[in-house]
Amino acid sequence: MRFGGWEIIIVLVIVILIFGPGRITKVASEMGKGIKEFKDGLSGDDSGEETDKNNKE
Repeated sequence: MRFGGWEIIIVLVIVILIFGPGRITKVASEMGKGIKEFKDGLSGDDSGEETDKNNKE
């Protein structure tokens, strides 16, 4: 089953009516931060990990 343009628009309108635009932007920014942290964790770009290694030595 594929979603068409109208179905997506209707769902977005309902979500905006229920949560409001302010809450949606907050949730979207938190999701963006979470995705960025997840990608950094997969690539090993965690600066906190290096700090822990330096403190143990």
